[in-house]
Amino acid sequence: MFTVYILHSEKYNKIYIGFTSNLEARINAHNSVNNKGFTKRYMPWAIIYTEEFEAKEEALKREKQLKSAKGRLFAWDIVNKTKNP
Repeated sequence: MFTVYILHSEKYNKIYIGFTSNLEARINAHNSVNNKGFTKRYMPWAIIYTEEFEAKEEALKREKQLKSAKGRLFAWDIVNKTKNP
């Protein structure tokens, strides 16, 4: 099982889109002080959206869609809905 996820950093108002086969471990890695990637600068991160897929290829395809301009608009719409329910 693979999960495509959208993270939001409320403190910095940033989003991050990714996929993983172990969501809990991946979120912990994003929020770890040992993280050396893009997400380290904008901690803490909260999960705002997930989708699950059986095949890795499907998850990669959906991740790519969400990283497009339309996908990012979709992600920001979710952020705005969580801020203003």
